[in-house]
Amino acid sequence: MSLARDDAGGLFGGDGLPSAEGLPRWLAPLPRWLENFGLNLAWLVVVINLLGTAFGFYYYLPQFSETPQIMWPFVPDSPVATLFIALSLALWKLGRNNEYLNALAFFGCWKLGFWTPFTLVVFADGFLGYTAIPMYLFLFFSHLAMVVQAFLIHRYSAFPVGAVAVAVVWYGFNDIVDYFVPIVGDPHHTNLPFADFEVIFGGVTALQLAAAGAVTLTLTATFLALSTRIKKFEVGALGGR
Repeated sequence: MSLARDDAGGLFGGDGLPSAEGLPRWLAPLPRWLENFGLNLAWLVVVINLLGTAFGFYYYLPQFSETPQIMWPFVPDSPVATLFIALSLALWKLGRNNEYLNALAFFGCWKLGFWTPFTLVVFADGFLGYTAIPMYLFLFFSHLAMVVQAFLIHRYSAFPVGAVAVAVVWYGFNDIVDYFVPIVGDPHHTNLPFADFEVIFGGVTALQLAAAGAVTLTLTATFLALSTRIKKFEVGALGGR
């Protein structure tokens, strides 16, 4: 990756940060000042994500009790995603950048950051039947914040193909056991507040709609990560990496 630095200093500037590589807006949608702001406050972002991870594992305790232990790693999708981004940012700050964690963090924040608000909106009547409005809003906006974090990663990641492949395998396998072939026990997706086979649109079930959203987000994460790498090659930002 290019070692060039942004010249502007200060909390909203890029002094000492990896250079923005001139990616198109559809790959780097955040304003430059917001990217710089997030990276300058990386340790605070790490702490917030670790707190979110702890809360997420607590949130999933009832589902853990219903799931065979061997499948526990595939239950807390959002907490694992916030753990990935916390580790990704922490290792970057420590000068030990890990591309595998970077790719996993990007996929997780993109996918779970959009999938949760998607289900909260589409199935709002069901969720609001047992979720207090403050918690509903917290889940909605905290997950959208994960998407924002995903677009910090391109500043310090080259998204090598091998790392993207690992992320595809992890999140693709999650889709399989969550919605299609649970392997052990029942499907391991986040509990939905209604029967999985309730018809909602012309024969489409709630489970099928949630699965379609998850698979679509896995595919789009793959496209975005690889497109970012290609564009960085095009502008000469990777130096042969």
